[in-house]
Amino acid sequence: MTLPAAADPHSVQFKEIEHKFVVGDDLDRVALRSQLRDLKPVGTTVQSVRDVYYFTRHQPRYIYRHRCDKELQHLTVKSIEGDSEVRLEVNLDLGLHRGDQHEAVEAFLATLDVVWRGVISKEIEVYYFTDCEVVYYEATANSRTVKCVEFEAIHTSSVDKALEILNRYEHLVGFDERRRTAKTLVEILFPSEVRRFAVSGAETDRTADPR
Repeated sequence: MTLPAAADPHSVQFKEIEHKFVVGDDLDRVALRSQLRDLKPVGTTVQSVRDVYYFTRHQPRYIYRHRCDKELQHLTVKSIEGDSEVRLEVNLDLGLHRGDQHEAVEAFLATLDVVWRGVISKEIEVYYFTDCEVVYYEATANSRTVKCVEFEAIHTSSVDKALEILNRYEHLVGFDERRRTAKTLVEILFPSEVRRFAVSGAETDRTADPR
């Protein structure tokens, strides 16, 4: 039997493969911007983004997100892993033609028994390449702000190839993979809520281990 892509451990169709670096005020954004432009991105964007995240009682290994900005509107599910480098990500395109579908998303997720919701506001600067997206952003939630640079591999055939792409772009703009964070943005901004409501894949694997 052929596994659906989301269940196939060798498929990257529904995987998010990225490295996140938490940066401080000492980051030279002008230099970073110049380096990325020198790499000839196929497009760039600067915008404000509002993400609403949800944990549900019946799916503690997953987090749901509704995003509606000037470019897209998605309902997304992502897995909770011990390391966010590689994880499940499935996006449902809700389109922008019907406006903000926040109420419909809330009603839909209510059937899964939402136990927590949190809002993250982001100011983002994105550089699109054919095989990678590089983003600088400042994310704020509950008066707490974090600054990050993310590298996400796209349009790749394997996890190994994706990691090669990430390492190449990181090297080109002076980031060291050993300094990346394994945490998701939600873990950084809502640590107590993640500990309370989420169950990571690593925790599930340890629980299932008969040894």
